[in-house]
Amino acid sequence: MSDHQLVTRQAGEPDAIENRIAALVQEMSLEEKIGQLRQVDATGDSISDYLRREITAGRIGSVINQINPALVKELQDIAVHQSRLGIPLLIGRDVIHGFNTVAPIPLGQAASWNAELVRDAARCAGLEASACGVNWTFAPMIDISRDPRWGRIAESLGEDPYLTAELGAAMIEGFQGDDLTEASSIAACAKHFAGYGASESGRDYNTTNIPENELRNIYLPPFEKAVEAGVATFMSSFSDIDGVPATASGFLMRQVLRDEWNFSGFVVSDWNSIGQLSVHGLTENDREAAFQACTAGIDMEMASNAYIDNLADLVAEGRITIATVDEMVSNILRIKFSMGLFDERLAQAPAKLETIQSNAFEVARKLATESVVLLKNDHGVLPLDGTALKSIAVIGPMADAPYEQLGTWVFDGDPDLSVTPLQAIRAFAGDNINVHFAQAMPSTRSRATDGFDDAIAAASNSDAIALFLGEEAILSGEAHSRADISLPGNQAELIRTMRTLNKPLILVVLAGRPLTLGDVLNDVDAVFYAWHPGTMAGPAICDLLFGAAAPSGKLPVTFPKVVGQIPTYYNHKNTGRPPESDTVIHIDDIEIGARQTSLGMTAFHLDAGYKPQFPFGFGLTYTDFAYSDLTQNSHELRSGEALRLSAKVQNCGARAASETVQLYVRDLVGSITRPVKELKGFQKIYLEPGEIREVAFTLDTDDLKFFRRDKTYGAEPGEFHFWIGRSSEDGLFSRFWFKPA
Repeated sequence: MSDHQLVTRQAGEPDAIENRIAALVQEMSLEEKIGQLRQVDATGDSISDYLRREITAGRIGSVINQINPALVKELQDIAVHQSRLGIPLLIGRDVIHGFNTVAPIPLGQAASWNAELVRDAARCAGLEASACGVNWTFAPMIDISRDPRWGRIAESLGEDPYLTAELGAAMIEGFQGDDLTEASSIAACAKHFAGYGASESGRDYNTTNIPENELRNIYLPPFEKAVEAGVATFMSSFSDIDGVPATASGFLMRQVLRDEWNFSGFVVSDWNSIGQLSVHGLTENDREAAFQACTAGIDMEMASNAYIDNLADLVAEGRITIATVDEMVSNILRIKFSMGLFDERLAQAPAKLETIQSNAFEVARKLATESVVLLKNDHGVLPLDGTALKSIAVIGPMADAPYEQLGTWVFDGDPDLSVTPLQAIRAFAGDNINVHFAQAMPSTRSRATDGFDDAIAAASNSDAIALFLGEEAILSGEAHSRADISLPGNQAELIRTMRTLNKPLILVVLAGRPLTLGDVLNDVDAVFYAWHPGTMAGPAICDLLFGAAAPSGKLPVTFPKVVGQIPTYYNHKNTGRPPESDTVIHIDDIEIGARQTSLGMTAFHLDAGYKPQFPFGFGLTYTDFAYSDLTQNSHELRSGEALRLSAKVQNCGARAASETVQLYVRDLVGSITRPVKELKGFQKIYLEPGEIREVAFTLDTDDLKFFRRDKTYGAEPGEFHFWIGRSSEDGLFSRFWFKPA
């Protein structure tokens, strides 16, 4: 549904709301109007005299970072009962992947490929946050992320526009609920508009250079889907795009968002990003920054004072019209009315945390379980047989780290609620399995080896070794980019030390990004990639280790072999000289003159080949799935029609498990060059041993459209290939032709 439809369903007829907005705006002074455009930081254990005065004067429209329910209520009472017009506040907070109860980081959630679970997790987060008075979250982050060096890839939903769009919409629906006027619903915010994930070199806040066809075909589709899902607000990106910071981009905020997509909510700047227009070098001072942002279409300023200090003067000078200010204020009031803040919502009693958390724990556990990706399982070492195993060594700095397993962006996450892997394994083991624990390293970053002796002793007395390694929460997230994304500290040396003991060796990686694992993969028998799994990390991982659950996670992002392959992503272009083999050569062994004849002049790295370590969509489990009987109802698709594409999937093993069936399409010839594959659909199915199920997808002409050379959207006639399979590199193949009527 569109944002306009959202308002219609949840707060009465649009005309009635627009009439209320117009009447209120007419009553407002210029100072009160500009106040609605201002968000201030309300961090603290009390309400300052300054904050009290400013709210009473109508000079604040929103506060951020106050979650004490009593103080939030007092802030709203001041706004509603002591200010002249009684306009309620928006209470903002970064509720990214949970509140007190923490679900996996968004990148981990994306690995579940389960939109329903992602929606449920966002709903739980919204319930917990709303119980503390929060009514607005700055999520989901739907930036396409192709560079694992970027710290904020942890907060993303991966590299693919389709998967990101589907899961981002699910998050929005979870946060906002069925009715935005309910006290348990919080307004969502699609961020960062747009292109932030393309920061050069993976350095946060860095420049982005994105051609318009790439912007519209890769980076914008998740945001358009967010508008269709009824998202209440947008946030502008910190970064510039082709020389113009997003916070000053009228192309993005007015042409695309308002004119093309008909978005009727409001746009908030990122933290001080208006003032930072001068740091970028676009403006010389805050006054010019306020002018640029206002003109571009930024409705609310977060944290800084460029608007409150300068807009009145800009209006007096005639550089900004009252009509422009009124439009900005109206956009904000429209959301406040849509949320019922002027009506019954503030009188509703929020749910109590204790009544929410039991369900939140269940959802967090299930999502953590489905987010873990099994990358390797040589000789079927997993699952461990809990009836035959007599002892297990649990080793590593991430095995019993209740805070670190929560990951980045957990301002309100409660580590006291965390169940660690060590705790869960001990609970499972009881008196039947001896659990020998050694931390081995004080942190993931440590270069110390003095704890290795304890690890050797623990492992020597055990039948199997579970190594819990990766990176602590502080190593990913905003402003936490890394140039080297291998396992930090002496973790690789610890793995090699454990390998010498000749015991079954299982590596469990807890991390906020894909790591390069090529130097350790051959030293371990199995690898679980668990991301930062959140509060219920322990029970989820324990269930997978011992077979109470079967792994079902699939990678939402490509894993490079080495950092020099970055960016590497599945939906790349073919180039004029595509690679034909994944030959890897030691540079010292190559004769320079032999390169052309022996290797060919193609697009690959001599010392890394062209294939990644693990492709997008990849993930193993404890059974085998066979794909067969690829069928299509036609080999031609005409405008206004649809193709039905299907395949049969059989569980050929002895264990029940889930499989994510993926549909990819390639447009062979276009007015601009097209990707070698694009995800166009996925379905997660559960199959008992021996069970066979037909999985069908419907593909129509809208699924084939793209931003073309003539700067219009549409599908172009010609031959298309498609695959139905288990990953971006594995599927049954056929073709069809699009022939417009």
